[in-house]
Amino acid sequence: MDEPVTPAIEPRSTPLTPRERWLRTLRFQSVDHVPDEEFGYWTETLQVWRDQGIPEGVNSDAAADRFFGFARRQRVPVRMGIHPAFQRQVLEETDRHRIVVDGTGVTLMENKDGSSTIPQFLRFPIDTRQDWIEFRRRLDPADVARYPARWEQQLPAWRQRDFPLGIAVGSLFGWIRDWMGFERATTACIEEPALIEDMMEHITELTLHVLQRALRDLQLDFADFWEDMCFNSGPMISPRLFRRFMVPRYQKITSLLRSHGVDIIYVDCDGDITELVPLWLEAGVNCMFPLEIRAGSRPEQFRATYGRDVLLMGGVDKTALIQGKPAVDRELARIVPLVEQGGYIPHLDHRCPPDVTLDTYLYYLRRKRELLGIPQPEAPATALVREASR
Repeated sequence: MDEPVTPAIEPRSTPLTPRERWLRTLRFQSVDHVPDEEFGYWTETLQVWRDQGIPEGVNSDAAADRFFGFARRQRVPVRMGIHPAFQRQVLEETDRHRIVVDGTGVTLMENKDGSSTIPQFLRFPIDTRQDWIEFRRRLDPADVARYPARWEQQLPAWRQRDFPLGIAVGSLFGWIRDWMGFERATTACIEEPALIEDMMEHITELTLHVLQRALRDLQLDFADFWEDMCFNSGPMISPRLFRRFMVPRYQKITSLLRSHGVDIIYVDCDGDITELVPLWLEAGVNCMFPLEIRAGSRPEQFRATYGRDVLLMGGVDKTALIQGKPAVDRELARIVPLVEQGGYIPHLDHRCPPDVTLDTYLYYLRRKRELLGIPQPEAPATALVREASR
């Protein structure tokens, strides 16, 4: 495949808006610099960093984005998933754990201290076809509450925005895995394919129906799927099953999006996505995120294989920040040539873990911005960044 042509990253008399910069970057057009974005943080990370210098109020991803001065990107508040949610119930409680039914109907054991560990799943809401029939009442495409009551009032501001605005278009396999459990969902793909087909078809029709109003009322900039269907060793179902169950249904959704000018469609999937990238591209999903390096999802490999057919977001090894500043410099040097080719927004390849110190994270932000020509933002963290550079 021919090497992509390197677009110019050039100074401009008038800076691009965040929306223009984001779209131009992912369309391989010249920009003044790439968007300044990051993925997010474990809850414990922000708790640890409060002892290292960030204010008490920086207690969420949104608050941290403002504190560190990242570019704004937003989704419209449309409900694609189950509605109404299940009522949360506490079934049992000990000194350390709590057994609850969560909003998706899953019974699980969670830590009472709120630490970010994978809970122990005890029971899932869907096991039989009858369970699915009852569950899908919460997936009614005609549910008026899927759009906020103030939708019309928000349209004028959204139409005049200077930031990227998109829509979350849900999941095919990922949701089913959450509702059935990993083992039941994967075995059903083999033993009860008609059930899986029925579930994915219903989700697809729900998505298509709900999308119509947003696409009619707004020119959206992106759409995103969530799947998380890969381990570090590869996908949870075979590429053959993926092509059978998912590709045709993705194509229905992506065709509708593209007919309304939405040409940036990304998928959030952890793990090693290498085997699924060509199938997502075939299905009309053209951007891969977050590109976990240690799992084998390397952005430079995807660019070499697929050229400009693939767009990329993420791909900066978060574990480099655990190793310290020299490792940060090596990791940033690795991604600079790929940034210069265009079609790539670099940031950590998952949420920043708590064993990354605030000092190292600030160093990473400063060096990334310096190397990529990103201006230091006017943000509350600016003084801390300057301190970290001394």
